[in-house]
Amino acid sequence: MEKKAVYPGSFDPFTNGHMDIVRKASAIFDRVYIVMAVNSEKRRAFDCRRMQEAMERALADSGITNCEVSIYDGLIAEYTKHHGIGYMVRGLRNNMDYNYEENIAEVNKLIDPSLEYVYFRADNVAVSSSMVKELRHYGQDVSSYVPPAIAALLAEENVNTEH
Repeated sequence: MEKKAVYPGSFDPFTNGHMDIVRKASAIFDRVYIVMAVNSEKRRAFDCRRMQEAMERALADSGITNCEVSIYDGLIAEYTKHHGIGYMVRGLRNNMDYNYEENIAEVNKLIDPSLEYVYFRADNVAVSSSMVKELRHYGQDVSSYVPPAIAALLAEENVNTEH
């Protein structure tokens, strides 16, 4: 039986930290569904479809073939039930991440009691989507914090917002 995992997040933008977690998960699971969860409470900085395309390019550039990127606007535990996914992958940078994730895990387990959580330690605890957005806001080069395909999208976004 195929071992399937979901790795949900806003990925706004997708960073090298996210890519590290994808690499780790794709080495263990047969199939990893990277789900860009749309949160109705948050305004996205980057278009979902364009980010999805850039993420797919980043995976292809890295030779990762057992992952699929999708966009979903419902409860992630409903997604796992619908797709027969048994594992939820999350990355942890610190104990605050762990406490936050454990609270969400409890809710998801109410919806899908069979769902198991797998935590991976982040290799670079300073890298986050918030950090990338903040640095970009102040005109800093963020290309060393995101995969090249994402850096290309961000550069294109800069050009489009300057006009």
